[in-house]
Amino acid sequence: TLYLLFEKIKMGDLNLTSKLKISHRASRQPASRLGLKTGQTISVHNAILALVTKSANDVATTIGENIGGTERKFALLMTAKARDLGMRRTTFRNASGLPHRGQLSTARDMATLARALILDHPNFYAYFSTKGFKYDGRTHKNHNKLLTTYVGTDGIKTGYIRASGYNLAASVKRGNRRLIGVVFGGNSSKHRNKHMKVLLNREFRVFDRLKRKKSTITAKKSALKQK
Repeated sequence: TLYLLFEKIKMGDLNLTSKLKISHRASRQPASRLGLKTGQTISVHNAILALVTKSANDVATTIGENIGGTERKFALLMTAKARDLGMRRTTFRNASGLPHRGQLSTARDMATLARALILDHPNFYAYFSTKGFKYDGRTHKNHNKLLTTYVGTDGIKTGYIRASGYNLAASVKRGNRRLIGVVFGGNSSKHRNKHMKVLLNREFRVFDRLKRKKSTITAKKSALKQK
């Protein structure tokens, strides 16, 4: 949903101050939601913040309806874009990720999307490191706790539905190395986050070993040249 929204901004069809109108259908989406009312509007800027922090379903539907005309048509655009990006096993049926029998994705496809967000929309990627935002007198904290508990984390998104458990796509940058990790099916947010840290720690250790090995080889070559 955000990838397509960022595209619309880049093309000039929308900007960060553009107003998105809230439909009756959008206002009735289940939690998590921002609590928008029928006929209200929300700026594109606040809509982005609501998604990256709170995963607000009423806002996701609003974005879909304002871009696609209907959320169903928007989901078709999402699926088409997924295919363009190489997400071969993903089919979208709504803008929010709420349960739908025909909606499916994989951890690998979500990693592909995460990478595309970083490479294709670098000017907007900073939004994903937002730790919280204020709207209508309330402060909403980001559901991604790795932003404050794991060094180098700068995104991307958490997710939860009963059918697939607690999910997370995380991006971590340390020095000139960036890792993207995806966990599906956590038993709880704590379990999901712990497993993500295990995966990332393991891969950073691999990088460190390769770096030390490369440094040793370079030092040996230098010594041979001196001889």
